[in-house]
Amino acid sequence: MNIIKFDSRCTGCKACYRACWLDVIRWNDETGRPFAAYPEDCVDCNYCEINCPTGAIHVNIDFKKPMPRSY
Repeated sequence: MNIIKFDSRCTGCKACYRACWLDVIRWNDETGRPFAAYPEDCVDCNYCEINCPTGAIHVNIDFKKPMPRSY
């Protein structure tokens, strides 16, 4: 499973939250910060990292996870 980390540079701009088309990244209204709700569903697109203006999100890809089956 991928590990998705947010560091102290996060400004709460929601760019990563909006970029995540699989709803892996969710928003916590209480803290005003994103969190990885479903890291097991991450498909390694890295849109969250690319869209973060401060570089506060890091996706550590699990290269040992099985590849999806193609039919």
